[in-house]
Amino acid sequence: MFKLIRFLVTHGIALAIGFALGIYLLPILVAPQGPSDTEVASSSTQAMFSAEFRRDLPGSDFLHWGEGKLSISAKQVSFMGSLAPGPDYRLYLTRDLVLNEQEFMKVKDNSVSIGEIKTFKNFILAIPENINPSDYAAAVVWCETFSEFITAARYQ
Repeated sequence: MFKLIRFLVTHGIALAIGFALGIYLLPILVAPQGPSDTEVASSSTQAMFSAEFRRDLPGSDFLHWGEGKLSISAKQVSFMGSLAPGPDYRLYLTRDLVLNEQEFMKVKDNSVSIGEIKTFKNFILAIPENINPSDYAAAVVWCETFSEFITAARYQ
């Protein structure tokens, strides 16, 4: 009986670790190639606003972070830098800077989603025509699947 319990416990732990690693590694394995630094730099020439994502925000941690330069024009958002790998990232514009999950959940309904972020190094997203970035003050990278704050920055 002890051998059966030990077998079930050890294999259950191995299964749980494998599942957790799969959730973390799958987005990395299926992520498309991000735009080159040259493409992002070219996109950012039209920027009206810019901001810096930093790793040291209160809501960020060693698994949830972003680091790099965000540029916002009337038609697109470009980012040159890196994001921690993860599933189902989205870029939101908010009226105020938020620094963690709790703050973002309070303003999420009044924020706008610009689009899905599918790469972890550099991205360029088109801003929907009905959204004016001048009406907002900050950008937030958010993981929808796990309701996790990744990073944020004030751009005006």
